[in-house]
Amino acid sequence: MAERLRNQASAYLRQHADNPVDWWPFGEEAFAEARRRNVPVFISVGYAACHWCHVMAHESFEDAATAQYLNEFFVSVKVDREERPDVDAVYMAATQALTGQGGWPMSVFTLPDGRTFYAGTYFPPRQLQGMPSFRQVLEAVSSAWRDRPEEVEASAAQIAAHLASAQAGNRRLVGTLELAPGGSGPLSGDVLATAVETVAEQEDPRFGGLGGAPKFPPSPLLRFLLEYGSTGRPAAGTAAAVADRTLETMARSGLYDQLEGGFARYTVDRAWAVPHFEKMLYDNAQLLRLYAHWSRSAPTGDQRNLALQVSTDTAAWLAKRLRVDGGGFASSLDADTLVDGQRREGATYVWTSDELRSVLAGAGPDTDAILALLDLDTGRMEDGASTLHFGRSLAPEEDQLWQRYRPDLLAARDRRPQPDRDDKVVAGWNGLAIAGLADAAVALADAGSVQDAGLLDLAREAAGYLLRVHYRDGILARVSHNGRASGIEGLLEDYAGTAEGLFALFAATGEEEWYLAAEELVLAAEQRFISEGTLQDTAVRTDQLAAAQGSLSAADPMDGPTPSGAALFAGVLVTYAAYSGSSRHRALAEALLSHVQLVAARAPRAGGWAMSVLTQALEGPLELAVTGNDPVLVEQLLRAGRSAGGPGVVVARRPGTQTQVPLLRGRTAPDGGALAYLCRGMVCSRPAADPQELVEQFRGLRS
Repeated sequence: MAERLRNQASAYLRQHADNPVDWWPFGEEAFAEARRRNVPVFISVGYAACHWCHVMAHESFEDAATAQYLNEFFVSVKVDREERPDVDAVYMAATQALTGQGGWPMSVFTLPDGRTFYAGTYFPPRQLQGMPSFRQVLEAVSSAWRDRPEEVEASAAQIAAHLASAQAGNRRLVGTLELAPGGSGPLSGDVLATAVETVAEQEDPRFGGLGGAPKFPPSPLLRFLLEYGSTGRPAAGTAAAVADRTLETMARSGLYDQLEGGFARYTVDRAWAVPHFEKMLYDNAQLLRLYAHWSRSAPTGDQRNLALQVSTDTAAWLAKRLRVDGGGFASSLDADTLVDGQRREGATYVWTSDELRSVLAGAGPDTDAILALLDLDTGRMEDGASTLHFGRSLAPEEDQLWQRYRPDLLAARDRRPQPDRDDKVVAGWNGLAIAGLADAAVALADAGSVQDAGLLDLAREAAGYLLRVHYRDGILARVSHNGRASGIEGLLEDYAGTAEGLFALFAATGEEEWYLAAEELVLAAEQRFISEGTLQDTAVRTDQLAAAQGSLSAADPMDGPTPSGAALFAGVLVTYAAYSGSSRHRALAEALLSHVQLVAARAPRAGGWAMSVLTQALEGPLELAVTGNDPVLVEQLLRAGRSAGGPGVVVARRPGTQTQVPLLRGRTAPDGGALAYLCRGMVCSRPAADPQELVEQFRGLRS
């Protein structure tokens, strides 16, 4: 029945291709069919790695009687929230307005014009603890549609008005981008110290991280804490300390895969012991980069070594588990593993003591010592199995013991059934992965590690894939599958995220093709996502989404697990202005950052990326241009500048005499030598030929 889904780019949609439900992908054809039949639309939103999405699919969408009822009384639409975050955002807002909560799977009922009149999340096949069964919901909705159409219309109008009001709020928060001739006015960072103190008060004093269960990696916020912690501003020490504790705790916890590398989406418990086992590209791309940055700033040698190890292993995990043919990276690994025909959450990753002892039989007296390293009690699963985590720091000799036997455990785990992979390539997330790989390669090289070999090649191949497969005639596609782009145009987060990765790759390599491609994307985003002085998340909005939330719209500047498109765009504008000297793009970035004054004070955990960009902008940002043909001295100067400059320093290098990067123009070096120019707003200090002199210049600018 669901043949329309069989050739979709989304693995989530393809998973439902054999359902007896007559699914449609989201689009005008589905809503036209609902108008033709005069029936409501049922929209089911989820994603491939979602455990409860699989549960509801098995219980309801694979059930013949339920499918027959859906097919008779509804047009059913299946949506991958990762492929269509624009759809997900609108209907999640409606679901939260109706129920006070949200989540996936999300179940939404709309008029044929797209307006919501009823919504919820997971519904069980039978009534459970006061929750109606899915069949009861369907019957109630169908009855209301048939017998009380005026109530349905009134509900739809009320919800649409509520969502329109929220869009007006976003517009006020983002502000106008119609810049006055003098720019947007001076930036203020006074609120950032308050944001740091607020975050510090939310730190879990016992288990680390922020808040209680469930516990997520606060990736965009950690970017801010690391950036702000590298400055001399008020509360910088507090920011750095919170980042240090959170990053170390996560690296030793059940959130992190201690055998292979890579982070799960979140843990269900406060102690970071039991993960929700899906692994997402967007989490690991951000965390790879964060640990690379932390390897420079962590206060102890053990922490710096831990950061380098996590960077190394997470990059290797990306290459092993998520890389697709052609060089892009897939979206996720599933939370579930198919074992003996049954989906079991986390089955690949958990162990009993007996299983561990069996694998470690050859370790002799070391077996008990290895088991003693692991916290197998905290977060034990119902079947007695546990994730492998430590819950504490390891002494150097303990870490050496673990590293000695870790390959044996991983080899045994690799022989188990493995979770499915969602092979769709998402442009913006791949941009974040490129940035993570580029920064990790540089951090590892600066630390003298041989583990950086190949990481820049992985970043180059992913960048080439995006430009070759996703980018055509000035338009960036959001997703591709099997080397072919399909579906909607990229969102603001895709254009800005890809540019972020390309700028990072240019900074790491000095290869100007990446700078020029990033510049093109920044200019394209400016043209496509700013309309009548307002920033939009989408370049083209469907009629159904416009009806669902009113004609007024604006970008949502608040971060989720990924940085908002608005924050990413502000960041690449600041970087581009630093490279190009464009005062107009600098002013545009500053206008976009005006919302930080409200977000930092009231909801700092939702404004991390924008606060990091504001911090970078307040610092200048500092610009480092290194030129010359002495490769040893060039690398020494770059290493010194990256270490002293912190995560926000904008780096450019010129191995030859010609350049298309304005920051590098006129920055000459003697033949056979090298010079470093430390600049702010294109105004540079005296060129430095000695790394220590360059470090002193950084200190002088920040004193």
